[in-house]
Parts: sequence; C-alpha cells; structure tokens
Amino acid sequence: MLRYYSPSGCEAPLAEYLRGVLDRNDFDVHLDAAGNVIGSRGRGAATLLLCGHMDTVPGELDVHLDGDLLYGRGAVDAKASLASMITAASSIPEPEGRIVIACLVDEEGEGKGVKQLISDRIQADYAIFGEPSRSWNLTIGYKGSLRLILECRTSTGHSSSPWLSENAIERAFEYWKMIKRYRFEEERSESRFYSVTSCLTKISGGGTSSIIPSICQAEIDIRTPPQLPPETVFERLRGLIQEHSRVDPQTIVALKCIGMVPAYESEARSLLVKALTYAIRKVCGQTPTLLRKTGTGDMNELGSVMKIPMVSYGPGDSHLDHTDNEHVSISEYLSAIKVYEEAIPRIFRLHDSERSR
Repeated sequence: MLRYYSPSGCEAPLAEYLRGVLDRNDFDVHLDAAGNVIGSRGRGAATLLLCGHMDTVPGELDVHLDGDLLYGRGAVDAKASLASMITAASSIPEPEGRIVIACLVDEEGEGKGVKQLISDRIQADYAIFGEPSRSWNLTIGYKGSLRLILECRTSTGHSSSPWLSENAIERAFEYWKMIKRYRFEEERSESRFYSVTSCLTKISGGGTSSIIPSICQAEIDIRTPPQLPPETVFERLRGLIQEHSRVDPQTIVALKCIGMVPAYESEARSLLVKALTYAIRKVCGQTPTLLRKTGTGDMNELGSVMKIPMVSYGPGDSHLDHTDNEHVSISEYLSAIKVYEEAIPRIFRLHDSERSR
C-alpha cells in the first residue's frame, strides 16, 4: 500500500489494488461515486463498519524497512490502520455479523469520501475508524472544527500620513486578538479537549508600499469541544464582532463561516469500547488509555448523522503524521491486527447477548 503514492485526488491506483485484495478475501466489493472502495462480508444481527482512508498528504517518501520500522508516506496516517482492518477482517472464517470495510478518498482534503457514505446513507450498528492511537490505546473523541473568514475594510490614503485613516490589516489583527481572547462560560479552560482554541492560519491584504491598506482578510481555524456546538461558537463570536464594530465606524467588519464540523465523543462505557478494551488487554497486556484528541476527522462527519457508537483505533504514533520521518513499527502493526481479530467477534457476541436480554 505504501508503494502506491496516493495524495488526495490520486487514490485510484491504490483503490484498484485494494478492490482486488478484498475480492480475493471473499468480500462483495464495489467502488462508489466518490471512488471509495466498499467491501462487505458475513451476515448477522449487527453490522460493523471499519472505515479508513487511502489518501495521504502530498510529499512522496522512500519506502523502506529498517529493522522493525517501515517508512513511507502514509505509514502512520493511515495506511497501517486500514491494512490492519483489512487483514483482520479477512482472517475471520465466518463472521457472526456483517463487516463493511470502507476505504475512503480525500480525508486529508475536503472529506469527499465520508460525505459520499453519508449521501449513500450507509447503515451500521458500530463503527471503528482507522487512525493512529498506538496499538495499546483507543481514541473516543475528536474536537469539532469551525473555519472563519474575518474581513475588514477601511478608507485609504497615502502611507506617509497613516494618522489620516485606519489601516485594514492592523484593524483585522486587533479583531483577531479579540476573538482569540474571548472565553465561553461552557468551556473548561484547564482542558485542551473541553476548551475552545483558535489559530490564525492566513492573512492577506494591502497593495503597494505607498498606500494604506483598505481591505484585509484573515482566515481563522477554531476547534470546539463537545459541549459547545460550532454554530453556537460562531453566533457568539459574530455578536462580539458586531458589538465592537458599532463603536468603530471607520471600519466595516464582517465575520463569515466557511465550514463547520461538530465535535464527537463516544460513550466510554459503550459495547464497542468494552470489546476493544478487552482485546487490547489480552493482546498488549495493558488497559488502554481512552484518548480525546484536539484534531478533527472523518469520525466527526459520520458521527454527526449516525447516532451509533464510534471509536478510532490503529497502530502508530500520530506525532509522526505528515512528517518526513513517517514510519510505523511492524510489531505494533501486527499487534493491532491481533486486537482486531479479538475485538470483532466479541463485538458481535456482545451485541447478540444484549439483544437477547
């Protein structure tokens, strides 16, 4: 899989390869309208969705093995996770439920792959997303995402007389600092997961050196906790900007939302978490840490429309994501396969047991 260089938008060769792998392992396979590879096998009362992405960030890396470490773009994010899912699901002789594997496109881009699953109304009782958590940990939460554009317009003039008019770039930066300092009563400031964080990712404006800038746009990335919907965060920040703009008549300011995804946090006592915790204890010899991450992923998108238990699990150190040193431990990868082999049948058995009560 690593030898198929597959940055977002270029997943087709890898998709064709994985379609062949799933077909040879008795999955019913098809490509959907977005180019996702969807495979299913088994039957029973419960359906388990195993979801991983085929694409990577740009930047091809040499694929090589150095002792226990396998290097290559996507080794951690997230081909090892997807491969461990496919290998384990293929090794179970007769699943007591239905296993659906979704190999997605464009997770690193605009999320076209998971949006296609939503559009196709995929059905499942449980879902596991293949993302690096380390083979001995489990991710149960991701923060939400809110993308904003702050625009400031002012009159202009000659830069030799900056006292005669406001500077749009300077005003935009002052409004940005106002947004960054704003605190919500619902957030828990001592927690990185349960607090609101903001990052100025791009700023553009100005023209020639002799003209005071009259327009500036700033792009802001805000990450939101589960207890604060991104819609609420946006409305309050927009109200803050509007309130201050009333006493700043020389600046026309607007705050626009260009995208939002709600946070997702799974119930720590769900059947899914119990089954994976048991499997990790058995294979890795330790109780997993339940991680809540400050990033945002496909689990957020699907979790916002499918009210089912979901978690993320997979081998690898997420600190190596997108780096030139991306690599995964083969022994950890093999442990993740064993965890899936233990967990998948247990999920189906626990499901049947709860239904029979």
